Amino acid sequence: MLHSVAKIEFLGFFWFKGRPSSFFILLIAYIITCAFFYWKFKKDFRSVKMDVSSMANENPLDQIKDKPFAIIACGIFVLTILAMAFREALGFHLGFIAMWGALASILFFTLFKDSFTVEIPDVEGILKELDWRAIFFYISLFALVGGIDHAGVIKVIATAITPMIKESIVVGSTVIYWVTAPIVGIVEHDAYILTMLYVIRDLGAQGINPWPLYWMLLWAGTLGSNMTIAGAPALFVAKSMADKEDQRQSTLKEFLSISAPYVVISLLACYVPAMLIWVLPFAK
Repeated sequence: MLHSVAKIEFLGFFWFKGRPSSFFILLIAYIITCAFFYWKFKKDFRSVKMDVSSMANENPLDQIKDKPFAIIACGIFVLTILAMAFREALGFHLGFIAMWGALASILFFTLFKDSFTVEIPDVEGILKELDWRAIFFYISLFALVGGIDHAGVIKVIATAITPMIKESIVVGSTVIYWVTAPIVGIVEHDAYILTMLYVIRDLGAQGINPWPLYWMLLWAGTLGSNMTIAGAPALFVAKSMADKEDQRQSTLKEFLSISAPYVVISLLACYVPAMLIWVLPFAK
């Protein structure tokens, strides 16, 4: 979404404008959050014993049923990622590259399906497995935000918050960060983030550096959405897998006992380096 609004390229998420950007900031937050949960789980499950002796002689690679298939599938995936990374040099849109990566996989495995031991579904089967609801959701999302922008709603919001941000980029960034986090915890985060990206883009047209605001919005939106299933639908998949493995339905209290501390710790761990690297250097 940031690429579509601000035209940032793939490598810009690693290093941008002479300073570390999204990858390194989120990596710091991830390491700190993992350290916290290592301590928490070690304390909570101290009495739980696991028999790992049976796993000592197992080779994880033995779980791969068809190694040539796995190598080729991973190879196409890596080549697609590399093509997206060097999109600017190639001159293609990200969506075009992703589409051709998917089509290359389908075409290759359809033509050479008899060369592999695993069962490869036909094209019709693959298309049936696609989550068309998600595809149409994102199409509708961009159309909706485009309509809001065309109607002038985004410009009204940008005009309303411009004085506060002009007065202090530190205050403005902090407000965006800590207001975004709880909002995306209860509403689907993509719609909110995309709308606010356009708001910040319009602020840039008024002489405000948009990048500290872009990053604070994205990081708060990414981390804060992990609070509930409503904020990040991918959590529904994770919860369903966990419930299936445990053969029972986890309660809301159990879910929040993990998601709430995860969100709070990760937000705090991200906020400090984000302010030091991307906000305070631009403060007047």
